[in-house]
Amino acid sequence: MKVLRWPALEKAVGLSRTHTDRLEKSGKFPRRVKLGPRSVGWLEDEIDAWIADRADERAEPSAP
Repeated sequence: MKVLRWPALEKAVGLSRTHTDRLEKSGKFPRRVKLGPRSVGWLEDEIDAWIADRADERAEPSAP
């Protein structure tokens, strides 16, 4: 299991820190994992699944 720190997460999802924080607080983005008193990360598998869900949504036809 790999943990992504902020720079790697930003490259993976292409979103700002503020936007990912808002998505996370609303339950629409994987929750961070506390690594130490002043450090956090995100599980790569959860981020990959989140990205795959976005791609699946794109493939589904839009409702009228």
